[in-house]
Amino acid sequence: MGRIDHYDDPAAPRPNSLVPSANVLVTNDQGQVLLIRRSDNGNWALPGGGMDLGESIVACGVRETLEETGVTCQVTGLLGIFTDPKHLIEYTSNGEVRQEFSVVFTAAYISGRPTPSSESSQVRWVDPDQLADLRMDRSMRMRVDLWLQGADMPHLG
Repeated sequence: MGRIDHYDDPAAPRPNSLVPSANVLVTNDQGQVLLIRRSDNGNWALPGGGMDLGESIVACGVRETLEETGVTCQVTGLLGIFTDPKHLIEYTSNGEVRQEFSVVFTAAYISGRPTPSSESSQVRWVDPDQLADLRMDRSMRMRVDLWLQGADMPHLG
């Protein structure tokens, strides 16, 4: 499955889906951030994905992190809510075009070893000073930069 992120692109396809999702910025005791290299587009990203019926958004973030990385985490805070209608996510395999709807949490590492999955070709701990060198889509970069800036209030938008 391919993924294309569009931002404020008049040529982008029209959205046909809205899926509540969670991303999680997990840090370890050394202050490193857990990142995945997405299998669908090769970009680096925070682990996360769509919420299932019968689960909370926090449980979604913890589940998706474990599924994509092999790491168990505990949510510690809210980094922000990202619902910009100009950000569309196109899945080329099935024609789905999602409008962004992501709740982004901060979390602490509990256990496990970074292990790739079908959704992540690489999983690794990254020092904060190395984050700027990694290729990320615009929305993911915005989330990571918000954390790096140490904002004292969550992003709402």
